[in-house]
Amino acid sequence: MIGYLKGKVKSLDLESAILEVGGVGFEVQISGAAHAKLSNVRAGEDGELFVYMQVREDAIVLFGFAEEAEKQLFLKLTSVQGVGAKTALSILSALSPKEVGEAIAEADARKFAAVKGVGKKTADRIILELHGKVGANALLSAEGTSAKNMLSSDEEDAVSALIGLGFTRQESARAVERAKSAGAKSVEDIIALALKGM
Repeated sequence: MIGYLKGKVKSLDLESAILEVGGVGFEVQISGAAHAKLSNVRAGEDGELFVYMQVREDAIVLFGFAEEAEKQLFLKLTSVQGVGAKTALSILSALSPKEVGEAIAEADARKFAAVKGVGKKTADRIILELHGKVGANALLSAEGTSAKNMLSSDEEDAVSALIGLGFTRQESARAVERAKSAGAKSVEDIIALALKGM
């Protein structure tokens, strides 16, 4: 089983990456945090991912994560009835690992239900089956994004608005950070500048 990859980033988009390791290109489906991590790899440096290899009758699929803790959270999510690998990856792209842990700890099904492909019944099942198994504090090391819990209420409102437009939480948080750095102050200005930069 492949559990970790380190190599040159040959291609990268929001959902997948190809890492060249020893002359072989591995195509990996990635989380939002993994995308952010690989986006920051400098030219000439190697990118690295913690990997889960799923073997099916019709395919072998690699899923990549920024940290080992994020990979373990993915495995816990896929252990829930009705949550497949793609749904778990969607959850980890829309919510940071810490937010997943907090939503489970606080029984906040709305956070999960807001993710594309996750209905209310599935959201309730995630909380029911993982409550007590996933702690928010244990997931702090798996944040994988520069916008760690440092958002003001205005910035959080802007991020929520962008998520409502179909962007992931990581994309939205990064865009809001850039907009604030460019001088945007009101929620409307932040959203407008963030959208221009996306």
